[in-house]
Order: sequence, then structure tokens, then C-alpha cells
Amino acid sequence: MRYIEVKIYTTQEGIDPLICNLMDLGIAGFAIEDARDFLDLLNKKNSYDWDYIDESLMELEDIPASVAFYLEETGESERSLVLLEERLNELKSEDCINYGKLSLVRKHVEDSEWKDNWKEYFKPAKISDRIVIKPTWEEYNRTGDELVIEIDPGMAFGTGTHPTTSLCVKLLERYIEPGQDTVLDVGCGSGILAIASALLGAKAVLAVDIDPVAVEVSMENLERNQLSGKIRVMEGDLTKGLKETADIVVANLMADLVRMLSKDVAAHLKGKSIYISSGILIEKQEQVVSAIEECGFHILDIMEEGEWCAIVAQI
Repeated sequence: MRYIEVKIYTTQEGIDPLICNLMDLGIAGFAIEDARDFLDLLNKKNSYDWDYIDESLMELEDIPASVAFYLEETGESERSLVLLEERLNELKSEDCINYGKLSLVRKHVEDSEWKDNWKEYFKPAKISDRIVIKPTWEEYNRTGDELVIEIDPGMAFGTGTHPTTSLCVKLLERYIEPGQDTVLDVGCGSGILAIASALLGAKAVLAVDIDPVAVEVSMENLERNQLSGKIRVMEGDLTKGLKETADIVVANLMADLVRMLSKDVAAHLKGKSIYISSGILIEKQEQVVSAIEECGFHILDIMEEGEWCAIVAQI
């Protein structure tokens, strides 16, 4: 199958807000080039980083920041690119964020050229005090009380290594009472938060997504982690017909979706009624907090990591 590779050049500051805008257009599955990632690796920021760096990688220190993704070569993809170019022109006029030139480069490729290349960069990662994310094709020896999630994101959004995911997992660690709480994961993606909830001792977990591909991938990942009997996965929309309730609702989406869904969350809470939301840029934190409070919640906790934050509320 032929695809269109789209690469947008921006600044380091512009990467995360650009991704939010792309997701708002329905685009997901990104390859990010950022010199900061190379510098973190070089400085051994994480305990699982490599001890040896090949000299050929030193050139990555000077790479320009960019975000790339792939679209199937169809008439619909051409319309998507027109909408994207319109959005990029809007972003260029914004003063609050330095996006740089936002130049767009496209080329036609066969899927065999790229579809598995990203796996080279997905390594085991400890994303909280206890939870480790391990891709299915990597080896990892757990230590102490670590809980290991084996994951293959497939075509669903979510390898688990993004700050928005680690923020949610850290908060689930903090608020789940083992053997007591039930959890509803809204927009489950590849199922990481649902799996983490089960491993952390949730009594029952329901994972919901409007995307049938995400539902399929989540179910596959449940089987990999031998949790099919403890977690239910279903295709559904929190705002339309979903009646299930839980002690904790977790929604790792993006700021505008969190604001939109917050008015419906209360109807799906019971017991301790904890609402954890993430996918929120810090610059939009106040807007989201106000929207959540307007829905009758009070804020319990806000956790930040890099440019992102997660909010815990209770009703």
C-alpha cells in the first residue's frame, strides 16, 4: 500500500502544541525528532538508557525539531492535507508560541519502508514507582515490586512513554485502593491505563474507546498480560448511552476533550468518585480546571511533567 509521509518542521517549543493540533484534526501516530531526546540519552537521564552511544548518532544533536506521520494515499488524505495547511497558517500567526517556520514536506512511500521502523526506538521504560512498560519484542528483568506491562500498540495511539500517560499511572498508583476500587478508562487507546489499574489492584476495570481499532488492540494487550478476565473492553462513547459507573474515571485525552466530557463524567462515578484527567498542556490548565469545577467537582491534586499536567477532581 502507498502512503504519504508528512513531515512538519517546527521548534522544540512547538512540538507538543503542534501534536495537539494534529490530534484535533484526527491525525495520530507520530514520529518526533527532537535534539532534547538525544541529549537526555547522552546524559543518561533514565536508568534504562544505554551506556554506549555510537559515534554516528552524534549528528542527532543538531537535528531540527520535526513531527512526522503517514496518511493512506487517497482522496480523503488530500482533503486532510488541505485542512492541515490551513491550520498551520493559523498557527503561524499566533504570538504565544514560537512554532518556527512550520514548513511541510511530503513524499510518497510504500508501507514496507516505514511501518515497523518506529519499533527501534520503543524501549522498556519505568514510568512510575512500580509500573514498567515493555514492548513485546524487548527483554526486561523486573526487580523488587515492579509491575511490568507488555505492550504492542499496533495501530492504536499509546506506547505508554508519553508524559500524559505516566502522569495518569502515577496518580492511579496514588488513588487506587487495592481490592476496593473499580476503574473506568475513557479513550483507552492501547489499553495501558486499564492494564495498569488492574495490576495496581483495582477490583474491576472497564476500558472504553470510540475507535474499534483501539478496542481490538486493547483486547490483544489484555491477553498478552493475562488480564482478560479482570478487564472488560468495549466500543462506546461516554456521552452516548454508556451507563457503567466506577469509583475512578481516568481520561487521558486532550484539553478540549476533557473540558467537553467533564459534564458527563459525574454520571459515571460512584463511591469515592475520583476523576483523573490528562493530555492537558500546562498553558491550558486553568481553562480545564475552571471547566471541571463548573461541573460540580472540586480539585484534589494537580501533577505536572514537562509541558503537561494531570488533574484529579472529586464530586
